[in-house]
Amino acid sequence: MLPTDFSLLHILAMVLLLTSWFAYSVIFKLIGKQTINTQLKVVRRQWIKQITMHGRSPFDAILVGHIVHSVAFFGSATLIVLAGLFSIVINLDSVYGTMAGLHFINNISIELFSINFALLAVVLTISFFSFIYALRKLVYAIALIGALPVTTGPTDYAEHNLQQLIEDTTTVLTESLKTFNFGIRGYYYAIAAMFLFVSPYACITITLCATAILIYRQMNTSTAQSINQYVKQRENEN
Repeated sequence: MLPTDFSLLHILAMVLLLTSWFAYSVIFKLIGKQTINTQLKVVRRQWIKQITMHGRSPFDAILVGHIVHSVAFFGSATLIVLAGLFSIVINLDSVYGTMAGLHFINNISIELFSINFALLAVVLTISFFSFIYALRKLVYAIALIGALPVTTGPTDYAEHNLQQLIEDTTTVLTESLKTFNFGIRGYYYAIAAMFLFVSPYACITITLCATAILIYRQMNTSTAQSINQYVKQRENEN
C-alpha cells in the first residue's frame, strides 16, 4: 500500500531521474552528437596499435594500473557509503524525526521518507555494481593487451587479423570504461535523489541541471573540443 502523500509528481521525479541516467547515451544519438567517451575510442585504438608496433612499455603499465586503481577506489568508496546508508535503516525513525525538524524539508510521512531513502540506496547500489563490472571488464582488457603480438619483425599474423585483434582489444577496454563512467554519473543523480527529500520539484530541477552539466561537459568544453580536433587529425592521417 503506497502512502497517501506519494503523488504523481513524486513518480515523475523518480522516473525522470532514472530515465535521464540510463538514457544518457541515447540523448546524444538523438541530437546527432558524439560524446568524449565515444571519441576516445579512436585514441585508445591508436594506443593499442602503438603497442603492437613498439611493444609494451612501463608507461603502458602505469596507464592501465592508474585506470584499475581509479575504478577500484570508486568501488570501495561507494561500498563504504552504502554501508553507511544501510546502517541508517536501523535508526530510520530517529533520522526521520531529525530531518522532519528541518525547515527546508517537506513534511512527509515516514513511508514516503522510506521510499525516497530507498531510491537513493538503489542509485548508489547500481553505481557500485557498475564499478565492480567495470573492474571485471578491465581484467579482460588487460589479458587482451598482454596477449597482443608485437609486429616489429616477421609475424604470422595477416594484416586483417592484426587489425581485428586491435579492434577487439579496443572495444573491450572502451566498454569497461563506459561502464565505469556510467557508475560515475550515478553520483550526479544520487545528489538529485537526495533533493527528493526537499521536494519533487527540487529533485526534477537538480536532475535536469545534472543532465545539462554532463551534456555540456561532453560537447562544449575546451577539453571536448581539443579531443575532437585530435580525433579528426588522427582520422585525416589515416
